[in-house]
Amino acid sequence: MLEIDGSYGEGGGQLLRLAVALAAITGTRVCITNIRARRDKPGLAPQHLTGVQAVGQLCGAKIEGLTPRSQQITFEPARLRGGDYRFDVGTAGSITLVLQALLPVMLAAQMPCKVHITGGTDIRQAPAADYLREVLIRLIERLGARVTIRVLRRGYYPRGGGEIELAVEPATLVPAVFDATGHIKAIYGITHVANLPEHIALRMKQAVLDQLGAYATQASFETQILGHEAAFGPGGAIVCWIKREHTVLGAARVAKRDVRAEALGEAVGKELAADLAAGAALDVHAADQILVYLALAGGGSFSTRSASLHARTAMWLIEQFLPVTFGVSESAELAHVTVTPRGK
Repeated sequence: MLEIDGSYGEGGGQLLRLAVALAAITGTRVCITNIRARRDKPGLAPQHLTGVQAVGQLCGAKIEGLTPRSQQITFEPARLRGGDYRFDVGTAGSITLVLQALLPVMLAAQMPCKVHITGGTDIRQAPAADYLREVLIRLIERLGARVTIRVLRRGYYPRGGGEIELAVEPATLVPAVFDATGHIKAIYGITHVANLPEHIALRMKQAVLDQLGAYATQASFETQILGHEAAFGPGGAIVCWIKREHTVLGAARVAKRDVRAEALGEAVGKELAADLAAGAALDVHAADQILVYLALAGGGSFSTRSASLHARTAMWLIEQFLPVTFGVSESAELAHVTVTPRGK
């Protein structure tokens, strides 16, 4: 049984989610200890429980230690399988973080698979739903994946109640090089608020445009003002993405009660402007999430403004399950990441 120290590197929920996903994909029995040990509230929170349970259902796993705040689990997978599944986080726990664990497994199963998950769609410290749909999934599609996603209802902290449906068709992933060469094809954005005044969405959007400078003339924004039927509770988010010939750059922020709308939009605009100025192929958030898909594809490369601790932790973990090697070379403004088959 492979033992994984859950406190290694970034030591958070992403390590846990990725570990059980890789265990399911490779059929590896794994024991994960010290789960989220350095967090203020260590151990398993509801969204972590749901993520592990969901992966377990997709591979018929035997799981021990799966209780709230547990800091150790064993995960013994059987065979991957497709089908239709429904999962409920039970709180405002992030749906997109649960999908972070499920999507690699669904793609590796090589069978049609669909999941319907209830929880939070746009939650702080997690990918916003529109970022997942318009940035990460678009990048994965460049590897050959066939994924469809629908946001059926928005849900926010603290009540959740949102719903997302994601489906995968069998496809073979192939290596890809993400680079920032070529012209900008389009700049898009979605700003939305639910059960809140419209001016909040408009102020977020304008703040992004102010930061993009000359690029703002190329931007096309959709503003969504949602009511009770489309969203459960008050909330909002802003997501902006830039389509280039060989990649997609994105940035997002989720509305927060004590943060001004302008500050949220400004943060999104500054991130995108910095990525463009540096010549980055991927934003720092996509960079750590794309690694497992490149590894499953057997190779690829990209540049990003920095190889984060999240990314370096994921590299360490992936190399324990899959026959690939990661390389990172850093210059003044960029980190260049390569994924190669081990031994080559």
